[in-house]
Amino acid sequence: MAEVATFATSDQLLVVIDPTARRADGEAVRIAKDVLSAGATTKVCLPDGPEEFARALARRGSRRPVVVGDDRALLRAVSVLHRRRELAGCVLSMVPVGGGLSLAAALGVPTGTVAAARAVLDGVERRMDLLVDDSDGVVLDALRIPPIHAEEGAEPVGPGMSARPWLRTCQSLVRTLVPARPAREPSAPGPGPARLRVEVDGVTLVDLDQPVAAVSVSAEGAGAAAVEVRPVSVGAEASPLRAAGRTVTVSGADFRYRADAVVSGPVRRRTWTVWEDAWGLTVPVVS
Repeated sequence: MAEVATFATSDQLLVVIDPTARRADGEAVRIAKDVLSAGATTKVCLPDGPEEFARALARRGSRRPVVVGDDRALLRAVSVLHRRRELAGCVLSMVPVGGGLSLAAALGVPTGTVAAARAVLDGVERRMDLLVDDSDGVVLDALRIPPIHAEEGAEPVGPGMSARPWLRTCQSLVRTLVPARPAREPSAPGPGPARLRVEVDGVTLVDLDQPVAAVSVSAEGAGAAAVEVRPVSVGAEASPLRAAGRTVTVSGADFRYRADAVVSGPVRRRTWTVWEDAWGLTVPVVS
């Protein structure tokens, strides 16, 4: 990762406020707008859904886009710009607001509203690698097979789910109104072993005859992905298998995977390729 540019407060900003952020913490949104407006010329957009969100980014002109929202809002912005093939020439900024902010923190964005807004105004651009799959999906930080459960922050995405925010709102309301069930004893088991073939740059790291407990892939920089496979052990704990390369292919029985904050699948084969220095994010200046 390289910090390559600072920004002037005279920059024009396009502040796109995700609807989830407005519902989750209106006061934090107001503070973010006040700090940004005091330091730069801003145009504020309040999209009602993913389509308007994408349209606002597409019409940004010369303004620098600032996403006010959670991890999924950042992922949505990167995905839109990537699919328009405009990501490389656009520096994104973010003010995290909402519940799921672990990705933003991992990427170096302050999770405090005022600190993040000031970083937008006075920070530096950090160029980072991007994992791009063969369906043009993106991974900013890491992916995992099998996916981490929803209680750890993952949001499952099936056919049509990503286009139905009203359904998630109703589900959240139901969870609020219905009393929580007592914990099961013993607790429900997690996902079992999977039989997968994992190839890194065309070389097989693990094959279908070796059950695996978990696979993780992360963009480590310098144009390479770090891959770790944890085989199922018999007796003593098996040592993880590690490799690094530009392309990673996973195939086998239907599997789901968590890419950053979103669970996708099932698929039988998926290839991820590292795009070196593919995108830029504003982060604070390190003194």
